[in-house]
Amino acid sequence: MSSTSKIGVVDYGGGNLQNVLNGLKLLGHEGILVDGPEDLESISKLIFPGVGAFGDCAAVLDEKNLRDGLLAWLEAGKPFFGICLGYQVLFESSEEVPGVKGLGFLKGTVKKFPMDAGLKVPHMGWNTVSIKNRELPIWDGLAEDEDPHLYFVHSFFPDPEDKSVIGSTTNYGVEFASSVQVGDSIFACQFHPERSQDVGLRLIKNFLEA
Repeated sequence: MSSTSKIGVVDYGGGNLQNVLNGLKLLGHEGILVDGPEDLESISKLIFPGVGAFGDCAAVLDEKNLRDGLLAWLEAGKPFFGICLGYQVLFESSEEVPGVKGLGFLKGTVKKFPMDAGLKVPHMGWNTVSIKNRELPIWDGLAEDEDPHLYFVHSFFPDPEDKSVIGSTTNYGVEFASSVQVGDSIFACQFHPERSQDVGLRLIKNFLEA
């Protein structure tokens, strides 16, 4: 990665910002908090981490006037890495808060795990991630012959209308899209790479060095 590259981390008011900033430090990089649209002008790569509620996140983006700037960033195909809530908000809406609009960059709805399936919700802990295309740079260096284990904490999952964007799937009572890849630069996942030890840090490293 160029020494002039600056990595923005969306400050949506959530609780895992420091974990992501610490992960970047471990990889030898400093993250810059993005608190408003003007901050997007000074960065070259963007990470949107997230824990919490879809509605609260959407409200913060509107309060900080970040919605249009983030959507313009995505539509321009600039490097983006979304994590958990930062993945869900890419979609049009969520069953968690009917009527609240996401960014709408991807068509589809964020759905709740079915309560009649005997599942413990939230889905919390380590689970396997079945990669669709291991040749994509984001998966470089991960085990080639087995599915990696990554850490999840969530009660909702995106259901992309366009299945071709699905980068990986995970099974938890139902099979769901645990990540998406759009073009060469946009990746987002339901799992938490910043809490997934070496495998997760490798994913972030791959994004930074792409």
